[in-house]
Parts: sequence; C-alpha cells; structure tokens
Amino acid sequence: MTAPPTPFTLHATLVENGTVRRLDPHAAALYAGPGFVWLHVEGAAGASLADLPAHVPPMAANALLASETRPRCDAVDAGALINLRGTAADTMQDSDGLVSIRVWVEARRVTSVSRHRLAALGKVEAAVAAGRIVDGGDFVAALAQAISGVLDPEVAALGDALDDCEEMLDGGDIYALRRQIARLRSQAIVLRRFVAPDRDALGAMAQLDFPWISKEDRLHLREAADRFARMAEELEAVRERAALLHEQLTDLRAEMIDKRSLAIAVVAFIFLPLTFITGLLGMNVEGIPYASHPWAFWGVVAFCVLVGLAVLGWFALRQWLND
Repeated sequence: MTAPPTPFTLHATLVENGTVRRLDPHAAALYAGPGFVWLHVEGAAGASLADLPAHVPPMAANALLASETRPRCDAVDAGALINLRGTAADTMQDSDGLVSIRVWVEARRVTSVSRHRLAALGKVEAAVAAGRIVDGGDFVAALAQAISGVLDPEVAALGDALDDCEEMLDGGDIYALRRQIARLRSQAIVLRRFVAPDRDALGAMAQLDFPWISKEDRLHLREAADRFARMAEELEAVRERAALLHEQLTDLRAEMIDKRSLAIAVVAFIFLPLTFITGLLGMNVEGIPYASHPWAFWGVVAFCVLVGLAVLGWFALRQWLND
C-alpha cells in the first residue's frame, strides 16, 4: 500500500502600491503586475513540480524540491537560486536542529520552499507585512539578517557553556564534564558544517550583478555574511577549545589514577614487612621465640608499629607522599 503524501501548505503575499494582502497561491503564480509577490511552500516533502509556479525554471524547481541540499547561490538568467540553513522553529527528532530554505528570487517574485518551519521566517513575514520588502533583493537581505540574527545567540551560548566547563575543571565531575564537552564539540561541528557555506552563499549573492539588488541590499548581505564568518570562527574556536579541554580531562583522569595507584602501593609496601613478621611468628611449629611470655603479643605489635612508621618515614623522606 502506497503511503499518502506528506501534506504541505502554500502561502502567498502581495505587496502592491503600499498595501499588503494575502493572495490565492494560484493567483500569485499568474500575477504579472508591478507589485511584489512572495509564494512560500512549507512542508515540501509532499510537493511536486506541478505545485510550483510555471515561471520557476526547471533547474531551479528541481533544486527547490531536492531532498538533500547544501547552502549555495547560483544565478540563472534574470533570477537567482539561493539555499540557506537556519535554526528550526520546532524541535525535531534525529536532527541537527537546522533546516534549509530554498529560494528562487526574481525582481518582483520570490518562491521559497522549506520542509520544516524556519525560526527566522517570522521576522521576514513581519517585514513583508510592514511593507518594508518590495523586491527580491530586499527579501534575501531580510532573510539573511533574520537567519544570522537567530543563529548568533546559539553560537554564543556554546562558547559560554564551554567557559563554564573550564571553570568546573578543578572541582567538577570529570566524567560528566567529558560528556558535556563532547556534546558541545559535536554541536559546534554540526553548526560549522552549514554556517561556513551560508557565508559563502551570501557573499556570492552580494556579488551578483542584478539591478534589483540595491546598494543597501548588498550592504546588508555583506553584513550577514560577515556575521556568519564570525560565527564560523567562533565555532572553530569552540571545537579546538573542546578538544583541548578533553585532553586536560584525560590528563586529570590519568593523574587521579596515578595518585590512587600510589596510595595503594604505599599501603601495600607498609604492610608487606608486617605481613612477613606476623606470618613468620604465626607458624605452627615448635621454637617460636617468647611464645610463653605474656608480654610477647604486645611486643610484636609495638615492633610492627615501629616498622610501619619507619617505612612511612622513608616514603616521606623520598617525597613519594606529596600530591
């Protein structure tokens, strides 16, 4: 039995002559007026090429609906295809927490596709509703700033969490710290895998020679690319610091084991001659010295104490008992 297709939603918004209104998705696909139209497909796992507007080139349409994507930017005729990765609005199981948004941008039309809700999309929707976005350049610039603005605090939080781990090195639980540092390092590696390509995609977008990308839009795109570059550097620093902390924890663990082994060795060395003495005097044979004297037991105990103190003093003189 064939599984039913995953449901998806279509949202279309028209900005025309200073007014913003919702538009029927089919009417948006046919709109050719002077206004700006944004058609967004969400939950695109069940969408097909037939669900996209006819003005989207086949190559771009296939890229918009691809199951696996990577941040990129390509110019196709009078439009541009740009894929970005950002924080998911909802928690997803078995995921790195990042979702992709694929955008086909033209001067007056934008078609965007995402399989999951993007956390930064609310800011873009608010900008469109306020009438601040009037062309494709404005849309991409607003999207880039929104994604970087949402992702930046998450990257900073990784660095702060690693700072806390560094402060807990002396008195914290080594094994719990190792697990936490490994988790932070894994998150940093996953985020950097897409943050760096986001930077490259926005940098390429800012270089495209389209009249609908204004000087201000290019400035915003470069600013977002610089923010992604700074995040990539921060994530690289988090990864290297996490590796260094892991090595320090390994050294601390080895030092703890050495100290415990030394303590066991000292105790064993102290009791080794005492065990020999008590074993020798405990033999069931005739001729044990002083066996019939009442003070013999306490004499042997005193002798063992002296031997133990002598061995302990020898360890102290050799400085084997120092931390």
